[in-house]
Amino acid sequence: MGDALLFGNEKPTEPRATSEQTASRGHWNILIVDDEPQVHTVTKMVLKGFTFNDKTLHFDSAYSAQEAKELLTQKEYALALVDVVMETEHAGLELAKYIRTTLNITSTRVVLRTGQPGQAPEEQVIRDLDINDYKAKTELTVTKLKTLFFSTLRSFRDIKTIDNHRKGLEKVIKASNEIMEFSRLEEFASAMLMQVTNILGLDDNAIYLNAVSAFAASHRQNHYQILAATGDQLGPLIESQDQKIPDDIMALFDEAMTKQTSLHKDNHFVGFFATRSGSENLLYVSNVDKLTDLDHRLLEIFSTSVAIAYENLLLRDEIEDTQRELVYLLGEAVEKRSKETGAHVKRVAKISELLARKIGLPDATVELIKHASPLHDIGKIAVPDSILNKPGKHSDDEWQVMKTHAEIGYEILSQSDKRILKMGAIIAHQHHEKWDGTGYPQALKGEEIDICGRIVALADVYDALGSSRCYKAPWDHEDIAAFLKEQSGKHFDPKLVDILLDDLDEFKVFRSRYPDE
Repeated sequence: MGDALLFGNEKPTEPRATSEQTASRGHWNILIVDDEPQVHTVTKMVLKGFTFNDKTLHFDSAYSAQEAKELLTQKEYALALVDVVMETEHAGLELAKYIRTTLNITSTRVVLRTGQPGQAPEEQVIRDLDINDYKAKTELTVTKLKTLFFSTLRSFRDIKTIDNHRKGLEKVIKASNEIMEFSRLEEFASAMLMQVTNILGLDDNAIYLNAVSAFAASHRQNHYQILAATGDQLGPLIESQDQKIPDDIMALFDEAMTKQTSLHKDNHFVGFFATRSGSENLLYVSNVDKLTDLDHRLLEIFSTSVAIAYENLLLRDEIEDTQRELVYLLGEAVEKRSKETGAHVKRVAKISELLARKIGLPDATVELIKHASPLHDIGKIAVPDSILNKPGKHSDDEWQVMKTHAEIGYEILSQSDKRILKMGAIIAHQHHEKWDGTGYPQALKGEEIDICGRIVALADVYDALGSSRCYKAPWDHEDIAAFLKEQSGKHFDPKLVDILLDDLDEFKVFRSRYPDE
């Protein structure tokens, strides 16, 4: 056709087209909006075989502005070629405004074409409307039409690249923030894998449909430890004893470890990230379409963010583990000073944890009660041995000294702003309060007593009754159960007593699991 004009008196050789629901992958979606069928025919014929960036053209046809509005809500178009005069003299102009303002579509390139150039002056149209070009049909030769397609598609591609980078970075930031919310390493690693699928733009359910196979692992002392896994084949690994990693994935891990860098291989990604403390961690993703350069960069950014968070989580866990161990040691030291065994504080912790869980407290609160309960008698450190270990009944003066341990324990622990010690302060202060208000040191009543104090009060007495003390022999479970039932609503919160007695067998096991020395 050379540089001949495109439009003459050609007869249409194809039926009126409608929106085709074929996948747009590998195509540039083009929308032709014109009330003259031959314009559609000639445009498609001239551009047959046209490619840009190894993608062909896919055309949809609309023969009015109204038809175009419907098509524009169904898919994204790289380019819309819009006639000015259709069902009305300004239908095309109104459609261009509708695309930008009503539909808020900014990426689609809009080119107006008109057979009546004087109908709407070019300068005014380009100034007033957010369009990309305005052409008279008579000036569009074959070469100029192809040039127009190259320039508009290149512009659309660059806009989408910038937009994808922006969206990708937003996903990384969102994903990084969301995984920070998890406090346990297992939760952290599982959340990390879920966010990887979001970053790659996969369906929310893809991770469960096995469209993605992924897992996170930590490399320590020449051994891989799986932290989280997805997919039918990989999922069970985290529960298995040997945690055997498939040979092909092991080879990728070894290569990443040797090179100390992430690997990009077709539809496999192995992210390598090392922490300042020296731990080396790996992220494996497969069974996705070939990853783009943008995908790789986003995964690298995300992996770096994860590495920092992971290291902080490890450090925090180490600090909290040390704190919890010190709490147990302090509790055991007090018990041994009063010639009792450290197993009591362990049992009280487990009994308290189970009571807290069964009454429906949040997991975080349950954990705090478990770790803080060993400090319930920390104030006994200030009670003289002669009173603490007296085998017989205390005198009134001795009993007044003995009761001070609740207030002293609170004063010792309340100085700290650490969560476990703050909870320990409340427990130490209130574990001798009674439901009916006859307890000490504050004579609190009912729900005036913090739930953690009520829980540990019951756990402490329940275990102490079954233990040997300098002043008594251990009780059998029938007598303990009868006593707790009789004290329900007096000494103890009746709801907690009901929970313990209804599931007594579950609480009994702690004595055999943590026996006195």
